[in-house]
Amino acid sequence: MASPALSIASGVGVRPGFNVPSCSSASLRSSSSSVGQARLSRCVWESSRRQQKRLRSSSGRRELAPVLASAELNTVPLAEVAADSPAPISDKRLDNEDIKEEARRHGRSEPETTFSAKYVPFTPGTPSTEEYSLDEVIYRSKTGALLDVQHDMDALKKFDANYWKNLFDSRVGKTTWPYGSGVWSKKEWVLPEIDNDDIVSVFEGNSNLFWAERFGREVVQMNDLWVKHCGISHTGSFKDLGMTVLVSQVNRLRRLKKPVVGVGCASTGDTSAALSAYCAAAGIPAIVFLPANKISIAQLVQPIANGALVLSLDTDFDGCMRLIREVTAELPIYLANSLNSLRLEGQKTAAIEICQQFDWQVPDWVIVPGGNLGNIYAFYKGFNMCKELGLIDRIPRLVCAQAANANPLYRAYKDGFENFSPITASATFASAIQIGDPVSIDRAIYALQRCDGIVEEATEEELMDAAAIADQTGMFTCPHTGVALTALMKLRKRGVIGPTDRTVVVSTAHGLKFTQSKIAYHSKELEGLACTYANPPVAVRDDFGSVMDVLRQKLSLR
Repeated sequence: MASPALSIASGVGVRPGFNVPSCSSASLRSSSSSVGQARLSRCVWESSRRQQKRLRSSSGRRELAPVLASAELNTVPLAEVAADSPAPISDKRLDNEDIKEEARRHGRSEPETTFSAKYVPFTPGTPSTEEYSLDEVIYRSKTGALLDVQHDMDALKKFDANYWKNLFDSRVGKTTWPYGSGVWSKKEWVLPEIDNDDIVSVFEGNSNLFWAERFGREVVQMNDLWVKHCGISHTGSFKDLGMTVLVSQVNRLRRLKKPVVGVGCASTGDTSAALSAYCAAAGIPAIVFLPANKISIAQLVQPIANGALVLSLDTDFDGCMRLIREVTAELPIYLANSLNSLRLEGQKTAAIEICQQFDWQVPDWVIVPGGNLGNIYAFYKGFNMCKELGLIDRIPRLVCAQAANANPLYRAYKDGFENFSPITASATFASAIQIGDPVSIDRAIYALQRCDGIVEEATEEELMDAAAIADQTGMFTCPHTGVALTALMKLRKRGVIGPTDRTVVVSTAHGLKFTQSKIAYHSKELEGLACTYANPPVAVRDDFGSVMDVLRQKLSLR
């Protein structure tokens, strides 16, 4: 099918269901550019008016087939345009309006009713007629299964791959509300029915994908190694991608007068930071359950600074998770953990973004740190959606990297996924994945089995050494990225990943959130660890000769 035309006037793709036929080239020729623009505006306006008339006259659910891009429209004299049509919409934002008001004026605030999504039980291979509206406050099916967000793929398939590529590409780097966000630039694939006015966004996503040249060349002997730095984000972790979706839906529920007084989560740090920031942006109360003395000061201060109610509990993450589930069952507090599948809709956009950043080419491998295991499924879901809609021709092999002190998925993988047993996670520097009873275990196994995936682990020494080595090649990694880099190093050593395989390591958080562990490593204060790559400062007397002696020694000068 032909790709529907993109708007050249608005700076963003025309919404599916409101596509504009091409005007004939003759109709746009004019010695005056203003005449040509007026005729173009007339063509666009007439097309939009006819399509909206069909929408109003249709019964039941509104759905449109794309208008053929080859359709011809008659030219309209300039005088008639001036007399009969509204003045062309200015691309410039008016002095007295904000970007939401500008989007409303341009007609971009309506929900995308051509597409839809709903909750269904996550029961692969077991048919179910059970389904729920996304406007319902529900987290599990009648049988206790996790829920998944299912999109109307038939509606999405009415538009070909080139259409989606062009639409998504046209939104990158813009400030148009809400498409400047890396998540909401894929709105039709995320929450298609939400009104743009309900979206809570700080233009998250669009994170850096950089070529790790020196680490690739000198450490793992690879020429096509990349790092997707999801930690370059508003609160410093990938959790922003999911939280913008969840808090936006809560904002919608509150507007619909649903009984939601606040949003709560159990957290090892990053989830609470993201939830608190987005709730603060929307003016929604946030309640955070944190395990006492088990997260970094940088992570703890974020929800405090954003005004969340922080409860520090004498338990681990799994204990916090149990308590928040009990509380949300009794009080009108919306649960924000990845038990809630809305967050995964935002997190899957990182996979779509990777394809987009490679000009819609697919990497061979993607390595993702795993704790509660929602993210590994989200990456699979994003890649699989791209494949199903024809944007890519295959799914990369996924690697889930776990800390050895919190490795229930790794143990199940070594057993062929025949058995899974929760464990009590031991302390790890990769504190955000210190989870022994992951909520999304079934999702993770499903994803890995369908992409010939691998699970690898990293000891505390391995992950801290890997992070230190990476830092010395110009990165500034979190411990969780150290886990993923360790998995890469092991798989390269065994020859599983080849020297020319295009490989993406997902960095889930910013190293600045974990400076305590870095200071301890380089000070060689970590008990039981050799800290082989520590680089402590050198104490020198304040005289020229002493300084020169040290420089000659360290720089191997005569």
